Amino acid sequence: MLFGWFLRSLYCQLPAIHLIQFFYKSLSFLGFSFRILQMASSTLICDTEPWKDLKNHVQEIKKTHLRDLMSDTDRCQSMMVEFDGILLDYSRQNATLKTMDKLYQLAEAAQLNNKINRMYNGEKINSTENRSVLHVALRAPRDAAINSDGKNVVPEVWKVLDKIKEFSETIRSGSWVGATGKVLKDVVAVGIGGSFLGPLFVHTALQTDLEAIECARGRQLRFLANVDPIDVAKSITGLNPETTLVVVVSKTFTTAETMLNARTLREWISTALGPSAVAKHMVAVSTNLTLVEKFGIDPNNAFAFWDWVGGRYSVCSAVGVLPLSLQYGFSVVEKFLKGAWSIDQHFISAPYEKNIPVLLGLLSIWNVSFLGHPARAILPYSQALEKFAPHIQQVSMESNGKGVSIDGVPLPFEAGEIDFGEPGTNGQHSFYQLIHQGRVIPCDFIGVVKSQQPVYLKGEVVSNHDELMSNFFAQPDALAVGKTPEQLQKENVAPHLIPHKLLAIYEHRIAVEGFIWGINSFDQWGVELGKSLATQVRKQLHASRMKREPIEGFNFSTTTLLTRYLEASSDIPSDPSTLLPRI
Repeated sequence: MLFGWFLRSLYCQLPAIHLIQFFYKSLSFLGFSFRILQMASSTLICDTEPWKDLKNHVQEIKKTHLRDLMSDTDRCQSMMVEFDGILLDYSRQNATLKTMDKLYQLAEAAQLNNKINRMYNGEKINSTENRSVLHVALRAPRDAAINSDGKNVVPEVWKVLDKIKEFSETIRSGSWVGATGKVLKDVVAVGIGGSFLGPLFVHTALQTDLEAIECARGRQLRFLANVDPIDVAKSITGLNPETTLVVVVSKTFTTAETMLNARTLREWISTALGPSAVAKHMVAVSTNLTLVEKFGIDPNNAFAFWDWVGGRYSVCSAVGVLPLSLQYGFSVVEKFLKGAWSIDQHFISAPYEKNIPVLLGLLSIWNVSFLGHPARAILPYSQALEKFAPHIQQVSMESNGKGVSIDGVPLPFEAGEIDFGEPGTNGQHSFYQLIHQGRVIPCDFIGVVKSQQPVYLKGEVVSNHDELMSNFFAQPDALAVGKTPEQLQKENVAPHLIPHKLLAIYEHRIAVEGFIWGINSFDQWGVELGKSLATQVRKQLHASRMKREPIEGFNFSTTTLLTRYLEASSDIPSDPSTLLPRI
């Protein structure tokens, strides 16, 4: 159950920025996807004919192995969709073209297009709180018109963005100084949940981007979320109160954990610089100006956001834009907003079969509610995306972690996904064995054409990034296809070891767990297949780059992705001199 994510040309121009633009936006719509598949009345989607048709279709799918589905070139070609430098390959999903047609019919029965339009039109689709859902307005261009309660909210959004731009430039230029006259070069953003996970994800992705590195030179951005005093200590270790600006993020200015942490940093500043220094060293992202002023922050230094922005969707508001602009400059962050708007337009205009967020949402529903696979592994083959899975855990699981319909009717089917993940290849040495041979877990494999920090070592068979991508191409095929007993016997594997190969030593704790579960805790040969296939990919990359040899010996999907990868990275010399990271 695999998605192949592949980013090409635009990633080369704006690596981290372009990457986070799409993934934040598209996966935020996954948080919307289950809700939109709820009927407007108290009738549940499971009572419709398309749902029942899909239920009957499951048995047909279970008779077919992915190995056979992957041999159908026309099917694989039809399951590749491209938009704005992003290539989605969902051919390793346990689905046929007939499955997709049935899912489109389900979307029609749920009035999906109508509900997308209602969201964009500012209707109060968040009926339990009587609110619009308009995070799309946060990245709309100045001349756009998006209404809430009959009023265009885009001018309000840009009023705040312009204020952030002016303020961040004042801080970064040194025009605004602290209480002792020193430049404020360090920022601590205090917030929790959506006020923390989204901005941290974007910040982590930008830290190794060459343009962002240059813009952030001499500056630090840290985040304080946990009320645990250890997190407080870590967030201020090595910082000087004289050069530190604290951004307190709380819509109501009453969030218990955030406000305790804010009071702790206020005390840290006051003890060192005096109580009057607070106004120079602390600003707020909040709508409660009364409490902001009572806290000691000048209300003029409070940046607004609105009740039509959910916390987990707020990274494009002042929640994320303010601290990120202080670190990298508004011009860098504005590129992120423009990319998100590009996906917003794609989502509302593209037909189902070409609409990447819709396809992802429908396939998630297929996996969870029909095939019975409740988890999803998010596997970015880019260390810059190490905080992506934690962010999506909140976006997806807080959105869809519900057992009743929007009308309060208990759901008689499984909904919501359990999300987890780790960057490749780290995850391969952690939990991939369970995915290979333990449980069926749908996976999102995310790869990039060019690294933010390319490394070449003269004399090596492949570059560091090609080594990483060898695993990116190999692991999905290992999971989707595996090996048959006949193939294993040809490789002289003893017949009694074909179901499972034993290894000698594991930690006692893992052994105890296995004994209790009644499973074999002593093998990891599913991972070994991935290693073997990675060697094949590595040899192919070397041969193609050094000798211009054609790609041979792979299925249609992997051949297509390898071809695109080599084409998009063709500027890499065939025999490069040593190049080390530029940080």
